[in-house]
Amino acid sequence: MGKIIRATAGDGFIKMAAVEAKDIVQRACDIHRCAPTAAAALGRTLCAASIMGNMMKEEQATLTIRINGGGPVGSIVAVSDCEGNVRGYVEDPTVDLPLRADGKLNVGAAVGRDGMLTVSRDIGLKEPYIGSTELRSGEIAEDVTAYLLESEQVPSACALGVLVDTDYSIKAAGGFIVQLMPGAPDGLIDKLEDNIFMMDQLTTILSEDGVDAVFNQVLKGLEHHIVGESEVAYRCYCSRERVAQALTVIDQSDLEEMIADNKDISVKCQFCDADYTFKPLDLQKILESRKK
Repeated sequence: MGKIIRATAGDGFIKMAAVEAKDIVQRACDIHRCAPTAAAALGRTLCAASIMGNMMKEEQATLTIRINGGGPVGSIVAVSDCEGNVRGYVEDPTVDLPLRADGKLNVGAAVGRDGMLTVSRDIGLKEPYIGSTELRSGEIAEDVTAYLLESEQVPSACALGVLVDTDYSIKAAGGFIVQLMPGAPDGLIDKLEDNIFMMDQLTTILSEDGVDAVFNQVLKGLEHHIVGESEVAYRCYCSRERVAQALTVIDQSDLEEMIADNKDISVKCQFCDADYTFKPLDLQKILESRKK
């Protein structure tokens, strides 16, 4: 399990949410067998999606972040429900690059910068709201910050971090998004910027003191109030029924060809690796249901 905490500060002009997601990212890496650099890229995206999903007010709403910067990891997808429970995958989880000169994982090179970050919000209307921005660095936090400003017109700061231990387990993972409401005084903005610039490394705070300490550093000198706290998890909503429903959209000729082969087919969930087997008789029933 992980945890999301939400707070306000500066007489309501500042809103902040932070997630502790060590177990969530570990679960994702176990499922997809991620190498360290791919683990950091996927983990950061999952943390961002969890926070942004938790910000949505509509019940049953979902938020999807898609990133493709042309780098060796390929596409990264993270999906959150309105509570902040997430699932995701990275196209090539085996990618592991040499460390940067500062000793950090080279997520930017793995993701690339020649592409887009796209956010899709499905709140139950006919069409989801989709916004996107060009990637700035491929490091993900900076790209999320740019998206929030350009597509949602909300001045924000985002930090995301995944610390991979020497045995490739996840030692720490999490992130925060802090947002300024309209009319925030300049002095408040300056104080917040100074705090973020001077704060310790995010994964160090998370591994040594926990997510609560993130608020103490980001909002240092600013009276803040915790307004919400909830548990979150890596959660996939796949089921045999949902997979069967997805098979109904396959071209009729393709379904008929599968049935004629008289072999079982296996469908694997991209998010959790669950394997669903359908026998020719099952496919026949799906075909007949389409014809009705």
